[in-house]
Amino acid sequence: MNHFTIDQLPYSETVRNWLRERYGEEQSDQIWKKTKEKYTSYLNDVPDCGGKRNGHALAIYGGLLVFAMYPSLPDQPQINELQEFVQNMFMAPFIKLGRLFNLNRSADMWIIDKVFRFSGNRDRKDAVKYPGGFINVDVPYDREHHAARYNFTQCPNAEFAKRHGLLHVLPLLCNSDFFGISKIHGQLIRCSTCGNGKVCDYLVVGDHNPIASEYMTVTDDSGFLVSRHKEE
Repeated sequence: MNHFTIDQLPYSETVRNWLRERYGEEQSDQIWKKTKEKYTSYLNDVPDCGGKRNGHALAIYGGLLVFAMYPSLPDQPQINELQEFVQNMFMAPFIKLGRLFNLNRSADMWIIDKVFRFSGNRDRKDAVKYPGGFINVDVPYDREHHAARYNFTQCPNAEFAKRHGLLHVLPLLCNSDFFGISKIHGQLIRCSTCGNGKVCDYLVVGDHNPIASEYMTVTDDSGFLVSRHKEE
């Protein structure tokens, strides 16, 4: 399988810099060595998802990096202490895109739906060859309400977390989606993920869309950000 090694990941240097700032040069080197060893051992239990050819490769292997890093931290900080660092690392493209892209514009919502649909079509092709990867289900674009929907019925990050007792770390990955969508002036409405439910559902609208005001975002008992209708 054509896996990403840890040194090939674009996030590795960001993680190393964060470790140096938090723990100092000498201790951070020790933590990084332990993280690399754990990441390499984890690769033995990563199903063949197409490796670098998978459209979600950075999400899969970036998630694996976080899964390897957290148990390697000597002070075992609270998970939510790492949320800002992880979301800024993974969602940097959304931060840049937000300078030009605004989901309150119907044209931009139409574009993001096309991107989601392209990604879904690619996921379904990949799933035929690599059944251990993402299983993506499309929902037609809601032109009337300018809303894009899709969902995952299988997520390799969630499955890996379940096998390795890392479900408490998984929210670091999942919760970053809320941050990313907010950076392009949108709101993610998601009632569950594959880590705390049977499906990871996405409803994406502009943050000024009336639908957005119908929901509030809360943290569930497992640390996942979830959307709840205000009337519930």
